[in-house]
Amino acid sequence: MPADELNRYLFDDLHVRGELVQLSTTYQNIINGHNYPEGVKKLLGELIAVTSLLTATLKIEGEIAVQLQGDGPADYFAVNANHNQEIRAIAKVNESATGSDLNDLVGKGNMIITIRPDVGEAYQGVVALEHDNLADCIAHYFEVSEQIPTKIWLFHNQETNQIAGSLIQLLPDSGDKEEQMHDFEHLCQITATIKDEEIFTLDAKTLLYRLYHQEKVRLFEPQVVTNTCGCSEEKCLTAISQLGQQEVESILAEQGSVSMTCDYCLTTYAFYHSHFVQLFNQTKH
Repeated sequence: MPADELNRYLFDDLHVRGELVQLSTTYQNIINGHNYPEGVKKLLGELIAVTSLLTATLKIEGEIAVQLQGDGPADYFAVNANHNQEIRAIAKVNESATGSDLNDLVGKGNMIITIRPDVGEAYQGVVALEHDNLADCIAHYFEVSEQIPTKIWLFHNQETNQIAGSLIQLLPDSGDKEEQMHDFEHLCQITATIKDEEIFTLDAKTLLYRLYHQEKVRLFEPQVVTNTCGCSEEKCLTAISQLGQQEVESILAEQGSVSMTCDYCLTTYAFYHSHFVQLFNQTKH
Protein backbone atom coordinates (compact mmCIF):
# COMPACT_ATOMS: atom_id res chain seq x y z
CA MET A 1 0.00 0.00 0.00
CA PRO A 2 1.54 3.38 -1.01
CA ALA A 3 2.50 5.89 1.68
CA ASP A 4 0.16 8.77 2.53
CA GLU A 5 1.97 11.32 0.39
CA LEU A 6 1.59 14.13 -2.07
CA ASN A 7 4.13 14.13 -4.90
CA ARG A 8 4.78 17.10 -7.17
CA TYR A 9 6.64 16.91 -10.48
CA LEU A 10 7.51 18.96 -13.55
CA PHE A 11 7.80 18.11 -17.23
CA ASP A 12 10.82 20.32 -17.86
CA ASP A 13 10.59 20.48 -21.66
CA LEU A 14 6.82 20.82 -21.85
CA HIS A 15 5.94 23.64 -19.39
CA VAL A 16 3.50 21.39 -17.56
CA ARG A 17 3.33 20.47 -13.87
CA GLY A 18 1.77 17.46 -12.21
CA GLU A 19 0.70 16.21 -8.79
CA LEU A 20 -0.17 12.82 -7.36
CA VAL A 21 -1.76 12.21 -3.94
CA GLN A 22 -2.35 8.73 -2.47
CA LEU A 23 -4.09 8.35 0.89
CA SER A 24 -5.12 5.41 3.04
CA THR A 25 -4.52 5.85 6.79
CA THR A 26 -5.24 9.59 6.68
CA TYR A 27 -8.56 9.03 4.93
CA GLN A 28 -9.48 6.13 7.20
CA ASN A 29 -8.81 8.23 10.31
CA ILE A 30 -11.09 10.97 9.00
CA ILE A 31 -14.11 8.76 8.24
CA ASN A 32 -13.67 6.37 11.18
CA GLY A 33 -16.64 6.45 13.57
CA HIS A 34 -18.81 8.78 11.50
CA ASN A 35 -21.04 6.10 9.96
CA TYR A 36 -21.25 7.95 6.66
CA PRO A 37 -23.19 6.29 3.81
CA GLU A 38 -20.90 4.87 1.10
CA GLY A 39 -21.69 7.65 -1.36
CA VAL A 40 -20.85 10.30 1.22
CA LYS A 41 -17.57 8.58 2.13
CA LYS A 42 -16.62 8.53 -1.55
CA LEU A 43 -17.43 12.20 -2.17
CA LEU A 44 -15.74 13.31 1.05
CA GLY A 45 -12.68 11.28 0.08
CA GLU A 46 -12.61 12.91 -3.34
CA LEU A 47 -12.86 16.35 -1.72
CA ILE A 48 -9.94 15.48 0.58
CA ALA A 49 -7.83 14.47 -2.42
CA VAL A 50 -8.86 17.63 -4.29
CA THR A 51 -7.97 19.85 -1.34
CA SER A 52 -4.55 18.26 -1.02
CA LEU A 53 -3.91 18.87 -4.72
CA LEU A 54 -5.15 22.46 -4.46
CA THR A 55 -2.97 23.18 -1.44
CA ALA A 56 0.10 22.13 -3.41
CA THR A 57 -0.74 24.60 -6.19
CA LEU A 58 -0.48 27.54 -3.78
CA LYS A 59 2.77 29.46 -3.61
CA ILE A 60 2.11 30.61 -0.06
CA GLU A 61 2.22 29.36 3.49
CA GLY A 62 -1.26 29.27 4.97
CA GLU A 63 -4.56 27.44 5.00
CA ILE A 64 -7.21 26.49 2.48
CA ALA A 65 -10.81 25.51 3.11
CA VAL A 66 -12.92 23.83 0.43
CA GLN A 67 -16.67 23.52 1.04
CA LEU A 68 -19.58 22.06 -0.88
CA GLN A 69 -22.97 23.53 -0.01
CA GLY A 70 -26.26 22.62 -1.65
CA ASP A 71 -29.92 21.74 -1.26
CA GLY A 72 -29.46 17.96 -1.38
CA PRO A 73 -29.58 15.36 1.41
CA ALA A 74 -25.83 15.81 2.02
CA ASP A 75 -25.82 19.58 2.01
CA TYR A 76 -22.44 20.36 3.56
CA PHE A 77 -18.92 19.01 3.02
CA ALA A 78 -15.83 20.77 4.33
CA VAL A 79 -12.11 20.06 4.14
CA ASN A 80 -9.45 22.22 5.79
CA ALA A 81 -5.76 21.88 5.00
CA ASN A 82 -2.52 23.83 5.22
CA HIS A 83 0.77 24.01 3.35
CA ASN A 84 2.13 21.22 5.59
CA GLN A 85 -0.57 18.87 4.24
CA GLU A 86 -2.32 18.63 7.62
CA ILE A 87 -5.96 17.89 6.81
CA ARG A 88 -9.30 17.56 8.56
CA ALA A 89 -12.70 16.99 6.98
CA ILE A 90 -16.39 16.56 7.76
CA ALA A 91 -19.74 15.97 6.05
CA LYS A 92 -23.23 16.71 7.34
CA VAL A 93 -25.93 14.41 6.02
CA ASN A 94 -29.42 13.15 6.74
CA GLU A 95 -30.80 9.62 6.47
CA SER A 96 -31.93 10.12 2.86
CA ALA A 97 -28.34 10.63 1.66
CA THR A 98 -28.25 7.38 -0.30
CA GLY A 99 -26.99 8.78 -3.60
CA SER A 100 -23.66 7.96 -5.11
CA ASP A 101 -22.66 11.06 -7.06
CA LEU A 102 -22.27 14.80 -6.62
CA ASN A 103 -25.70 15.81 -7.92
CA ASP A 104 -27.57 13.14 -5.93
CA LEU A 105 -25.89 14.10 -2.68
CA VAL A 106 -25.27 17.84 -2.71
CA GLY A 107 -27.94 18.84 -5.20
CA LYS A 108 -27.92 22.37 -6.58
CA GLY A 109 -25.22 24.39 -4.87
CA ASN A 110 -21.76 25.89 -4.84
CA MET A 111 -18.16 25.06 -4.14
CA ILE A 112 -16.51 27.67 -1.94
CA ILE A 113 -12.72 27.86 -1.81
CA THR A 114 -11.19 30.10 0.86
CA ILE A 115 -7.45 30.73 0.97
CA ARG A 116 -5.97 32.28 4.12
CA PRO A 117 -2.26 33.09 3.78
CA ASP A 118 -0.21 33.41 6.95
CA VAL A 119 0.79 36.81 5.57
CA GLY A 120 -1.59 38.89 3.46
CA GLU A 121 -5.28 39.07 2.71
CA ALA A 122 -7.66 36.11 2.55
CA TYR A 123 -9.20 35.23 -0.80
CA GLN A 124 -12.46 33.43 -1.54
CA GLY A 125 -13.75 31.98 -4.78
CA VAL A 126 -17.25 30.61 -5.40
CA VAL A 127 -18.08 28.27 -8.28
CA ALA A 128 -21.48 26.77 -9.04
CA LEU A 129 -21.62 22.96 -9.02
CA GLU A 130 -22.63 22.76 -12.66
CA HIS A 131 -20.75 19.58 -13.58
CA ASP A 132 -21.51 15.94 -12.90
CA ASN A 133 -18.38 15.24 -10.88
CA LEU A 134 -16.01 17.00 -8.52
CA ALA A 135 -12.96 16.73 -10.79
CA ASP A 136 -14.68 18.71 -13.55
CA CYS A 137 -15.90 21.30 -11.02
CA ILE A 138 -12.32 21.92 -9.90
CA ALA A 139 -11.10 22.17 -13.49
CA HIS A 140 -13.84 24.75 -14.06
CA TYR A 141 -12.66 26.66 -10.97
CA PHE A 142 -9.16 26.98 -12.43
CA GLU A 143 -10.60 27.99 -15.79
CA VAL A 144 -12.71 30.75 -14.24
CA SER A 145 -10.40 32.04 -11.49
CA GLU A 146 -6.92 31.47 -12.91
CA GLN A 147 -7.45 30.93 -16.66
CA ILE A 148 -5.09 27.96 -16.38
CA PRO A 149 -5.85 24.72 -18.26
CA THR A 150 -6.11 22.02 -15.57
CA LYS A 151 -7.25 18.40 -15.54
CA ILE A 152 -7.91 16.28 -12.44
CA TRP A 153 -8.57 12.57 -11.98
CA LEU A 154 -10.00 11.18 -8.72
CA PHE A 155 -10.00 7.60 -7.46
CA HIS A 156 -11.78 5.78 -4.62
CA ASN A 157 -11.45 2.19 -3.42
CA GLN A 158 -14.45 1.27 -1.29
CA GLU A 159 -13.07 -2.10 -0.21
CA THR A 160 -9.78 -0.79 1.18
CA ASN A 161 -10.89 2.78 2.02
CA GLN A 162 -8.24 4.44 -0.11
CA ILE A 163 -8.43 7.64 -2.12
CA ALA A 164 -6.13 9.17 -4.68
CA GLY A 165 -5.94 12.03 -7.11
CA SER A 166 -3.83 13.25 -10.01
CA LEU A 167 -3.50 16.74 -11.47
CA ILE A 168 -2.00 18.01 -14.72
CA GLN A 169 -1.70 21.77 -15.19
CA LEU A 170 -0.28 23.94 -17.94
CA LEU A 171 2.39 26.48 -17.00
CA PRO A 172 1.88 29.09 -19.70
CA ASP A 173 4.76 31.29 -20.80
CA SER A 174 5.49 33.47 -23.81
CA GLY A 175 6.02 30.50 -26.11
CA ASP A 176 3.79 29.02 -28.80
CA LYS A 177 0.31 28.69 -27.20
CA GLU A 178 -0.85 26.09 -29.66
CA GLU A 179 2.21 23.95 -29.00
CA GLN A 180 1.74 24.33 -25.24
CA MET A 181 -1.85 23.13 -25.44
CA HIS A 182 -0.75 20.20 -27.59
CA ASP A 183 1.77 19.22 -24.89
CA PHE A 184 -0.84 19.61 -22.17
CA GLU A 185 -3.40 17.47 -24.00
CA HIS A 186 -0.75 14.85 -24.76
CA LEU A 187 0.11 14.49 -21.07
CA CYS A 188 -3.58 14.43 -20.15
CA GLN A 189 -4.09 11.49 -22.50
CA ILE A 190 -1.24 9.61 -20.85
CA THR A 191 -2.42 10.42 -17.33
CA ALA A 192 -5.95 9.27 -18.17
CA THR A 193 -4.60 5.73 -18.57
CA ILE A 194 -3.96 5.37 -14.80
CA LYS A 195 -5.77 2.29 -13.53
CA ASP A 196 -7.22 1.86 -10.03
CA GLU A 197 -5.02 -1.15 -9.31
CA GLU A 198 -1.94 0.95 -10.15
CA ILE A 199 -2.68 4.06 -8.12
CA PHE A 200 -3.72 2.06 -5.05
CA THR A 201 -0.81 -0.40 -5.07
CA LEU A 202 2.23 1.29 -6.63
CA ASP A 203 4.40 3.91 -4.97
CA ALA A 204 4.51 7.28 -6.71
CA LYS A 205 7.98 6.87 -8.24
CA THR A 206 7.10 3.52 -9.81
CA LEU A 207 3.73 4.74 -11.09
CA LEU A 208 5.13 7.95 -12.57
CA TYR A 209 7.92 6.07 -14.34
CA ARG A 210 5.40 3.62 -15.77
CA LEU A 211 3.30 6.52 -17.08
CA TYR A 212 5.90 9.01 -18.25
CA HIS A 213 9.04 6.98 -19.01
CA GLN A 214 9.30 8.68 -22.41
CA GLU A 215 9.18 12.19 -20.88
CA LYS A 216 11.69 14.20 -18.84
CA VAL A 217 10.12 14.32 -15.38
CA ARG A 218 11.58 16.15 -12.38
CA LEU A 219 10.13 14.69 -9.17
CA PHE A 220 10.30 16.81 -6.00
CA GLU A 221 10.54 15.62 -2.41
CA PRO A 222 7.20 14.14 -1.31
CA GLN A 223 5.08 15.69 1.41
CA VAL A 224 3.53 13.45 4.04
CA VAL A 225 -0.23 13.98 4.37
CA THR A 226 -1.73 13.62 7.86
CA ASN A 227 -5.09 13.95 9.56
CA THR A 228 -4.66 16.72 12.13
CA CYS A 229 -7.86 17.93 13.72
CA GLY A 230 -6.72 20.94 15.72
CA CYS A 231 -9.30 20.63 18.49
CA SER A 232 -8.13 20.89 22.10
CA GLU A 233 -9.40 20.99 25.66
CA GLU A 234 -8.56 24.69 25.84
CA LYS A 235 -10.54 25.57 22.69
CA CYS A 236 -13.58 23.58 23.84
CA LEU A 237 -13.47 25.12 27.31
CA THR A 238 -13.37 28.59 25.79
CA ALA A 239 -16.31 27.76 23.50
CA ILE A 240 -18.43 26.43 26.38
CA SER A 241 -17.65 29.48 28.49
CA GLN A 242 -19.38 31.61 25.85
CA LEU A 243 -22.66 30.26 27.23
CA GLY A 244 -22.09 32.47 30.25
CA GLN A 245 -21.42 31.68 33.89
CA GLN A 246 -25.09 31.34 34.86
CA GLU A 247 -25.87 28.83 32.10
CA VAL A 248 -22.72 26.79 32.72
CA GLU A 249 -23.38 26.61 36.46
CA SER A 250 -26.95 25.53 35.77
CA ILE A 251 -25.73 22.63 33.58
CA LEU A 252 -23.12 21.66 36.17
CA ALA A 253 -25.76 21.63 38.93
CA GLU A 254 -28.04 19.41 36.83
CA GLN A 255 -25.53 17.06 35.17
CA GLY A 256 -22.35 17.34 37.20
CA SER A 257 -20.26 18.15 34.12
CA VAL A 258 -20.37 19.86 30.76
CA SER A 259 -19.17 17.86 27.75
CA MET A 260 -18.38 18.79 24.17
CA THR A 261 -17.65 16.48 21.24
CA CYS A 262 -15.56 17.61 18.29
CA ASP A 263 -17.53 17.27 15.05
CA TYR A 264 -14.40 16.37 13.11
CA CYS A 265 -12.54 13.75 15.17
CA LEU A 266 -15.37 12.82 17.58
CA THR A 267 -13.17 13.37 20.66
CA THR A 268 -15.30 14.18 23.70
CA TYR A 269 -14.03 16.63 26.31
CA ALA A 270 -15.66 16.64 29.77
CA PHE A 271 -15.40 19.65 32.07
CA TYR A 272 -16.22 19.97 35.75
CA HIS A 273 -16.71 22.83 38.17
CA SER A 274 -12.98 23.12 38.82
CA HIS A 275 -12.35 23.82 35.13
CA PHE A 276 -14.52 26.94 35.20
CA VAL A 277 -13.58 28.50 38.55
CA GLN A 278 -10.41 30.19 37.35
CA LEU A 279 -11.92 31.04 33.96
CA PHE A 280 -14.90 32.90 35.36
CA ASN A 281 -12.78 34.55 38.07
CA GLN A 282 -10.57 35.98 35.32
CA THR A 283 -13.66 37.26 33.51
CA LYS A 284 -14.82 39.12 36.61
CA HIS A 285 -11.52 40.94 36.85
